[in-house]
Amino acid sequence: MPVLSPIRNWPRLAGAFLAMLILVATPIGAEANTANDPLQSFNRAMFGFNDVVDRALIRPLAVGYRAVLPRQLRDGVNNFFDNLRAPTTLINDVLQGKPKRARDTVNRFLVNSTIGLLGFVDAASRLGFPDHKEDYGQTLAVWGVPAGPYLVLPFLGPSTVRDALGRVPEFYIADPLWQPDDTVVTVTRFGLRAVDIRSRLLDLDRIVQLQVDPYLFFRETYLQNRQRAIMDGVKPDRAGKSESLEQQLLED
Repeated sequence: MPVLSPIRNWPRLAGAFLAMLILVATPIGAEANTANDPLQSFNRAMFGFNDVVDRALIRPLAVGYRAVLPRQLRDGVNNFFDNLRAPTTLINDVLQGKPKRARDTVNRFLVNSTIGLLGFVDAASRLGFPDHKEDYGQTLAVWGVPAGPYLVLPFLGPSTVRDALGRVPEFYIADPLWQPDDTVVTVTRFGLRAVDIRSRLLDLDRIVQLQVDPYLFFRETYLQNRQRAIMDGVKPDRAGKSESLEQQLLED
């Protein structure tokens, strides 16, 4: 149907645009850091837009979701979505040359998809298979692609140009619920995931409200957490927010 054409083609267009941004806006060898925010005017506008959407729609839904569903059921939904990401993590384990991590990912996926009832129960962790996450943005970093400027995406939030570019293949590779020809499935999947993530961050709202500049708070937290993820959990030697807060805000 013609109305679905933009949904089907936007990742390709976004990928081309973001690749161009990397080339024109990033010095060779540059890495993500707090000074690399030349798009701050645009980013603050997007941050404000996302905040309005959150206050008007996402947060109220998350509050209701948390009030209606018991903790165990919410944990099951989160585990289910985490298990769906295992193929993406596996691909990036391989692309980054990490055979041990790839083996752990396969073991976790097989255990959680069977004993764990399609992933709703994290049986793999109980059996000693460690959890970790990899994505295409991390793989690009390992391959030496510069981070590019800090970038706030509409609806998706904090990113860098490199991480935004890394999101594109996730819509096409190893995502069983990405159905560009079925708008209902796609919207439901992303909507439920967004509400689930937001419900787990409600307790942090008070901390965010105490910040003099929430935009800078989210930027610093995101960049530090991403750098640690690229380094496989080794915390960067930088002063900043607590490690636990970074992890809660940005793991998903």
